[in-house]
Amino acid sequence: MTDAVKIGEDYVGDGHPVYVIAEIGLNHNGSVENAKKLIDVAVEAGAQAVKFQKRTPDIATPEHMKATPRETPWGTMTYLEYRYKVEFEQAEYSEIDAYCKEKGVVWFASPWDEPSVDFLESMDAVAYKIASASVTDLGMLRKIKATGKPVILSTGMSTIEQIDTAVETLGKENLIILHATSTYPLPPEEANLNMITTLKERYGVPVGYSGHEPGLQISIAAVALGAVAVERHITLDRTMWGSDHAASLEPKGFISLCRDIRIIEQAMGDGVKKVFPGELAPLSKLRRVDG
Repeated sequence: MTDAVKIGEDYVGDGHPVYVIAEIGLNHNGSVENAKKLIDVAVEAGAQAVKFQKRTPDIATPEHMKATPRETPWGTMTYLEYRYKVEFEQAEYSEIDAYCKEKGVVWFASPWDEPSVDFLESMDAVAYKIASASVTDLGMLRKIKATGKPVILSTGMSTIEQIDTAVETLGKENLIILHATSTYPLPPEEANLNMITTLKERYGVPVGYSGHEPGLQISIAAVALGAVAVERHITLDRTMWGSDHAASLEPKGFISLCRDIRIIEQAMGDGVKKVFPGELAPLSKLRRVDG
């Protein structure tokens, strides 16, 4: 059993504060200024990390989609052109890196192809997040394992056998698994939160939750069920153009989520029955027969 994994200065595992990841992804819409505003939201909420996505568009974009027309805020363009339009490169990530250090928050990203792993290594990313779409990309998983960095593995749209193979490829030493269902937005009947316990028992590593539901309840319930990390997409405005905004939390919602997670942490207790100080006055007033 791996008790905890260290990312930056934080430990992720049982007995440690829930590790909250603000998934910015592509919700910056290609704007570093938007990214900085979202980093500010994460910091205000008390998240320990912000996460982006890194692609080499020529490799990561499926062939059948490259020439597909896409309506964008910059006009009609091919899907491949759009992917380049919203992709951050070294200059943007250098600015993000400096801003995160100034704000005291960790950043990392989900690489979607092997050259993106090399890119993130060049930026000295502190950890790697493997997106649900990449669970079966064993070449990339082997490349990520070779970095020796902590790895967070999302498990949406995957069979248990595919997860078995991914875990075998990555090893368990520096691994965190996130239960996820990759429906956007996520309906409650597909959340399957009891998988948190299943994954803990099967793999013996820290297990968290990556959510795509519109509200807060399911993520809060995940913490009550033992999730040691929670990842949620954040946006400045759910009505903004882009594919992930509608399944994201706006600033007020994300701040509320982080507040509620910390309350749930305190409320869980240690499972040992005791008489608490706050009960002493009612005890002396209300109990008629001592036992």
